[in-house]
Amino acid sequence: MDRRSLLALSASLAAGLSPPRPTLAQQPRPATPGVTPLPAGPPLPVAQPGEVGLSAERLARIRPVFEAEVAAGRLPGAVIQIARKGRLAYSETIGFRDRRNEAPMTPDTVFRLYSMTKPLAVVAALILVEEGRIGIGDPVARYLPGFDRLQVSVPRGGGDAGAGAAPGAGPGAGPGTGYDMVPVTPGRPMLVYDLFRHTSGLVYGELTQNAPVREAYTRGRLFLPGERDYDSRNLSPQEFVQAMAAAPLARQPGTTWEYSLSIDVLGRVVEAASGTRLEDFLEQRLFRPLRMTDAGFSLRGNQGERLALHSGVDPMLNNQPVTMIDVSRPPGNASGGAGGLATAGDYLRFAQMLANGGQLDGTRILSPATVRLMASDQIAGLAQPLSPGALLLGSPGFGFGFGVSVRLADGGALVPGYQGQFMWAGWSGTYFWVDPRAELVAVMMTAAPSVGSAANRRLMMQLAYGALES
Repeated sequence: MDRRSLLALSASLAAGLSPPRPTLAQQPRPATPGVTPLPAGPPLPVAQPGEVGLSAERLARIRPVFEAEVAAGRLPGAVIQIARKGRLAYSETIGFRDRRNEAPMTPDTVFRLYSMTKPLAVVAALILVEEGRIGIGDPVARYLPGFDRLQVSVPRGGGDAGAGAAPGAGPGAGPGTGYDMVPVTPGRPMLVYDLFRHTSGLVYGELTQNAPVREAYTRGRLFLPGERDYDSRNLSPQEFVQAMAAAPLARQPGTTWEYSLSIDVLGRVVEAASGTRLEDFLEQRLFRPLRMTDAGFSLRGNQGERLALHSGVDPMLNNQPVTMIDVSRPPGNASGGAGGLATAGDYLRFAQMLANGGQLDGTRILSPATVRLMASDQIAGLAQPLSPGALLLGSPGFGFGFGVSVRLADGGALVPGYQGQFMWAGWSGTYFWVDPRAELVAVMMTAAPSVGSAANRRLMMQLAYGALES
């Protein structure tokens, strides 16, 4: 499909002209030609720890440490899997899938991924980049209508109204307060590159202190204050694009790393470029080929009986109530930033594919060069009101690639690992990392949305790297 056809398709999608149809997530999964279904069991070939340079005795430290977290009420339970040199050397289920009913955690427990959906959506976009259907340097407006008319909400007096800043006063509140609307810098529109690396000027309504942006997100139902965090599933893809295009940016594109709805918008670019809904594209081009059998955007079959349940409160915030997204039915739009579901085994296969340079079990998803681009720092020299490492781990020493945080050096961080290590996590308590030099891949899945999640991520990394013997 040529660029002109893509533009026409994008416009028709945004206008809502495509007839409604059931998504693949609502249908049974037929066999994919050339793909053998993965039998029940371990997601990767199994090794004894010593066979891959890990200490069984030191890996055994992990379970009691996280059992203590369960006993203290900070976690309901967890599934932890560690692979080295492409083989599964550690797999444990700890605590409860449903603590209220004392249902134990199982290896096939399904978890809400929240922001661990982002690397999945990034890979979907990179598949289209490799096919020449998306250009990394293309303006987003080439794919999504209205993105050529964006404005930027700028605090008066030069203040910073980004994430972590003091809340700004509304327009007209007094000298040096309020906001002005200014155009996007001529010649530097929002690029697809900016979506990949969170430099688009977009933000999260839950995080930003830029009042006009937050208010516009609320009007557009992109942000549901007091209702549910990180959830805009009730909007159609067209409504989502229209709401995003109607809201001002919080930064000039390309100037600042700020965690945001960028990957959600990237998901809409995937839809415009492919002519396929994001959930269907991921099903066809990633989940089935990698045999990620439980991955998707809503529950199907018996997955409701296997869904990890959370306590409903954050114990690290004096048991403040938290509400997670409803995944019992297909979403109006598949959120590339927060809407996915998977088991630990599903995600371990995805992470191992990246560790292998884009292929697993003879199935190539991306080229090694594209994976290298994804896992290389792309934000050096840019402003970072809250850096990727601070957001993810409470640690310095990390940059950001395409959808993943990237370690900049062996030292300078609060966790062990080697330069080039890359990772990301989800608000619900999910976490993964890949360390190419150590040939180490790890996934930790919990259902515990909490401000204390960074501590568990650091703890997990300390224990896993402490088991390395070679």
